Amino acid sequence: MAQDISSQILKGILQGVMLLILEQQPEYGYGLSTKLNHYGLDKIPKGTIYPLLTTMEKRGLIIGKIQPSPAGPDRKYYFITPAGTAAKNEFANEWRQLENVVNQLLDEELKQ
Repeated sequence: MAQDISSQILKGILQGVMLLILEQQPEYGYGLSTKLNHYGLDKIPKGTIYPLLTTMEKRGLIIGKIQPSPAGPDRKYYFITPAGTAAKNEFANEWRQLENVVNQLLDEELKQ
């Protein structure tokens, strides 16, 4: 299913999805990728995730902290900031509005 979603649409919502995941618990890059896979977004290239994490960190939406790993070298875990929580809430509200509009249009199309 996720592989059929236009990459442009997906890029537009990926930040919001990542904030939703990071609000649940901090993650490192590969762990975040694994979570995205779990939710059906298994076609997101790692080359998309890491630059977006860097951008989100520069914008103050997340903070990266190096922490010891239970297996292997230290990892950079990302934590959502208050600004990130505000952006996540804005994303959720905009998503619900968009969902309502699209559902209404689809319902109207089915009636024709």
